[in-house]
Amino acid sequence: MKYYDNIVETIGHTPLVKLNCITKDIPGLFLAKVEYFNPGNSIKDRIGIKMIDDAEKAGRLKPGGTIIECTSGNTGMGLALVSVVRGYKCIFTTTEKQSKQKLDILRALGAEVIVCPTNVEPDDPASYYSVAKRLAQEIPNAIHMNQYDNLSNRAAHYETTGPEIWEQTEGKVTHYVTTIGTGGTVMGAAMYLKEQNPDIKVFGIDAYGSLLKKFHDTGELDMNEVHPYVAEGIGEDFVPANYDMSYIDHIEQVTDKDGAVMARRLAREEGLFCGYSAGTVMQGLVQLKDKFDKNSVVVIILHDHGSRYIAKIYNDEWMRERGFLTNEPANAKTIIDRKKLRELVVAGSKDTVAVAFAKMKEMHITQLPVVENGEAIGSITEHSILKLLVENSENRNEEVGKMMSKPFPVVALTSTAKDISKLISKENTAVLVKDNAAKWHIITEFDLIEAMA
Repeated sequence: MKYYDNIVETIGHTPLVKLNCITKDIPGLFLAKVEYFNPGNSIKDRIGIKMIDDAEKAGRLKPGGTIIECTSGNTGMGLALVSVVRGYKCIFTTTEKQSKQKLDILRALGAEVIVCPTNVEPDDPASYYSVAKRLAQEIPNAIHMNQYDNLSNRAAHYETTGPEIWEQTEGKVTHYVTTIGTGGTVMGAAMYLKEQNPDIKVFGIDAYGSLLKKFHDTGELDMNEVHPYVAEGIGEDFVPANYDMSYIDHIEQVTDKDGAVMARRLAREEGLFCGYSAGTVMQGLVQLKDKFDKNSVVVIILHDHGSRYIAKIYNDEWMRERGFLTNEPANAKTIIDRKKLRELVVAGSKDTVAVAFAKMKEMHITQLPVVENGEAIGSITEHSILKLLVENSENRNEEVGKMMSKPFPVVALTSTAKDISKLISKENTAVLVKDNAAKWHIITEFDLIEAMA
């Protein structure tokens, strides 16, 4: 019989998968090392077991001990898996920007999770680094793993990731590309691969808002480079001890938007359902396309699984809120999501024409649906009011229900802007749409223009 003694033994030996679509116009062979095949669905499983093994050997981690770590989620997952098998308790500090799915997974494995502010200096007492250090000092029999300065991090990749890439490519690898953060993934594998062949190029992919690129290029630690960004698990606002920048040949920066959009392309075009950092590294590779030729054998790290980002990069509403889907075709849902005036202003059938016009004037709108008992029964517009007053000025005191025109057409949330535009005319100035919460919204000619401009 063939079986593993526990889940920890399944870590590593992840496959290389050829990319066929996104890189089709770039010369070379592009191979993705798909790290979500690890049991914890990320490359960080590799460092979880290595850091715990080394801490046990050094006597720093004792039976029944508590492991404390600051993590964006994946390192915590790797540590938690090993801790379940070996009987350790875990306390993880993280930041507000991390996906809820990651935190729920950590808690499901029995870990305690403490969420700290994102946009504070690393040495701020409230930062997730500082809170982890403090807890390790206060809690008996506790150890702060500190993946940033713990050299077992890069050793894990020197001992596993690098040799796997060399073996899987039969030593033909010419480029190694990965995002950069704690430094372990890029440095460990780079050190091993350059020992085998010093000509192998190592490209690190960084986030705008991180100081790592400028530090690599100039040696300057410039805090003016640091600003908030939404990509998870990459970039830094300090330089961890795991780094030796001499092993990195080039660092390329990628925007939050481009990384998120590329992650969705990986899913739709390659069938690789990966996380934010995978989208970022692929975008970085595309930006570096001129550095490859027909003889290039490029290995790209795809770090984790997309299931941890369902509420973020794979959620259309989250993407739209950040302006990441601005090139998508507009439909009724996207139009009402972008409207500044979200509450529907209506006229009642018992309102007078004068009252209805006063509402239009106050809200700077030109038409009102007439609603009774939650249903649209008619409409009234500036044009129709003008016509009524020309006929008889006393019509201003008549009830809207007696003077109204037919209701505006109702469209589905999925109706495209093009479909809606066919319903807009001089006689019909708007359409209505009901959202998923059964709430009515109006789409006018102006809203259509704004959505498509």
